[in-house]
Amino acid sequence: MRVSFPPGAGMSRLVGLIRHGSHDELGRVLSGRKSDVALNTEGQDEVWALAARLAVAGAAAIHTSPRRRTRETAEILGKALRLDPQDDPALDEIDFGTWAGQGFAQLDGDPAWRRWNAQRATAPSAGGETMAEATARAAARLDALAADGGKPVLCVSHSDIIRGVVCHYLGLSLDHILRFTVDPARICWLSVDGQGGAQLLSLNARG
Repeated sequence: MRVSFPPGAGMSRLVGLIRHGSHDELGRVLSGRKSDVALNTEGQDEVWALAARLAVAGAAAIHTSPRRRTRETAEILGKALRLDPQDDPALDEIDFGTWAGQGFAQLDGDPAWRRWNAQRATAPSAGGETMAEATARAAARLDALAADGGKPVLCVSHSDIIRGVVCHYLGLSLDHILRFTVDPARICWLSVDGQGGAQLLSLNARG
């Protein structure tokens, strides 16, 4: 099946925000920056399927969070698109502080964790970044990548980072971050103008 990238607008640049593929901690553990978990077989298959859909149209570059699960995702995409992924700390997972590595069943008993999920715009994490700080660094990187225009660029990151960036560009409060889903190996297309603005073209898409 032939696919093409969504049309952009004006001098903006298409940016595809991609969540890493599935891994064995998914839905059970807050992997954060602490875990070195790799993609599992399902995750590899998900990413290869995405790569096949994206390879036809091509891209100028692949930037990736330095976590193992995102790097492995970017490497599969790179093989399909004949690009060498570049580590990009601005796309890294949220620094969850002492929450990182804990199981969700354990975290659900922590009032601070419940407050974090209900009030992302203002609640602190457990000694790490705020949601606003994490979103700001990622959005600033996308603005920088888009400033000079050019061919589409792919950015491999994490669910909450992607959702935070989408909220940022749509002008939504970060308190609403859990109102939509970003699944493993799915892509959100943005037309980023490089001046702090963007248009959301697709959300949680397969390609």
